[in-house]
Amino acid sequence: MKTNIRKELLEKRNKLSTYEILKKSNKILEKLKGLEEFSKASVFACYISFGSEVYTHGLIKEYVERKKVVVPVVNKESKEIFLAHIKSWKELDSGAYGILEPRKEFLRPVGYNEVEVIIVPGIAFDENGNRIGYGEGYFDKLLSNINAFKIALAYDFQVLKKIPNEKHDIKMDIIVTERRIISCLS
Repeated sequence: MKTNIRKELLEKRNKLSTYEILKKSNKILEKLKGLEEFSKASVFACYISFGSEVYTHGLIKEYVERKKVVVPVVNKESKEIFLAHIKSWKELDSGAYGILEPRKEFLRPVGYNEVEVIIVPGIAFDENGNRIGYGEGYFDKLLSNINAFKIALAYDFQVLKKIPNEKHDIKMDIIVTERRIISCLS
């Protein structure tokens, strides 16, 4: 079931033109910036978008000198993500899976407990905050170890009524799409 949802929504997402990605992403980021949890946070972790994901490059560039911006770094051997503080967009280079990460000389690890807000990618979400990622479990491990406020960025079509979830799945606190802000706090 998760595999079918993942495949279907990824195909739909990958059909978006660059223009549509940027237009929708800009609307999503405007809503994100208006959230009290985001504006109050002095340290936030944010995925660096690639492919058809909600585009976060502009967000990171905008805040890198105003807040402490922390980005994921993938360790393929342990199948884990650790977090590193970046001080400039120029510190990034292509890393695991072709996703931008800080170059070795700019690796400044940050403890999970320092992060106040984490901005999370995904392929599918539901209105209760459940998430389906790429299926490798990297973000699930990270989210289970971090106590930060969890904000997912998604195109509206990625949010379904209900998706299958398991006990170990970590729910999002808020999902932001180009059309709405969905609070998942019960």
